[in-house]
Amino acid sequence: MVGKPSKRTIARTPRSVQVPPPAREPAALIIAKRIEEDIVLGRRQPRERLVEQDLCDLFQTHRGDVRLALFELEKKGLVERIPNRGALVRGLTPLEVKEIYAVREELEVMAVRIIPFPVGHEDIERLEQLQRRHTAAVAAGDLLTVFYSNLSFHQVLFGLCGNACLIETIELLAQKVYGIRSYANAFPESLDRRHLKPSPEAYIKAYERRFGKADLAPV
Repeated sequence: MVGKPSKRTIARTPRSVQVPPPAREPAALIIAKRIEEDIVLGRRQPRERLVEQDLCDLFQTHRGDVRLALFELEKKGLVERIPNRGALVRGLTPLEVKEIYAVREELEVMAVRIIPFPVGHEDIERLEQLQRRHTAAVAAGDLLTVFYSNLSFHQVLFGLCGNACLIETIELLAQKVYGIRSYANAFPESLDRRHLKPSPEAYIKAYERRFGKADLAPV
């Protein structure tokens, strides 16, 4: 009995998989990040105007991207818009600084208090890694790395509390006082070199150097 002819197996060359290129960060977010860094490092001072056309020329883009960037910074509390004047780097009054720090202190203490113990080994190692990076940046005078490593350290630390609402509120209040660093970097003696966290008192002193004696009594 003659069997059916066997089918020949044809080897197929595997198709090459097209790996999509990594998505580019939107231009508006890149611009917002650069302006934010300029504010933190004291390159842009509180109450300084942010002229849209100047920013377009600086970042070689159009007004749409610049306006979106300024909107993002306004949501963070770093920029304010004043009718007939445009966008400005937001300048906190000494009273606002004292009030924000008073609330931050309560919330941050609460976050640390509710962290479940013992803390995992990986979390401890992550905190130690960020602390080493921060220390090295301080020694090198790399203020941008100091800022980001300090920010990351506290995000990891407060994130351990597990309360999403509390974590979000702490981060929002921290963003509001980024401008304090612009004063501190303008007056380096205001910085605590062990931690690089300018105090409200240092900010108020720097504020009064520029704008005169502050009235800290609540309205």
